[in-house]
Amino acid sequence: MSDQVCYTFEAAIEMAIQMEEEGFRNYLNSIRILKNKGAKEILRDSALDELNHKQELEKALLLGQMGNGDEMIRPVPTMNLGYILPKKELNPDSDGREALAYAIHLEKGAIDFYKKMSEGCAGAPNAALFQRLLADESRHLQSLEDLYEQHFMTEN
Repeated sequence: MSDQVCYTFEAAIEMAIQMEEEGFRNYLNSIRILKNKGAKEILRDSALDELNHKQELEKALLLGQMGNGDEMIRPVPTMNLGYILPKKELNPDSDGREALAYAIHLEKGAIDFYKKMSEGCAGAPNAALFQRLLADESRHLQSLEDLYEQHFMTEN
């Protein structure tokens, strides 16, 4: 028995808005406790991405559709660092590396959410909406992973 469900457009958008709002709040709460300027900057950029997503979703709710259909809807490949980096809460003394790992885990959670929603709507019109959101989140994750690789995965 499958637990996959496809929601109406409005319900799907409302759930996505809630998901983006929770992500934003997680980033904001972490920024408030951090002392490290670099760590705050990493999370601030990610929080702004969440706000932009939320605003797009709210516009879609008003207009009754998401985008013009020309957007890329395929997820981009990622390194899956979320599987190897430890998942832990941030504390005031967390550094940029820990903040980046935290952001990677938050984006991975969003990807898992949108993937589940997309699979639940396979064959339905809302599947494209969730595929687009999944693709957007995968691009965010790829950017974070690239940043992590650039700064913390030095070659020997």
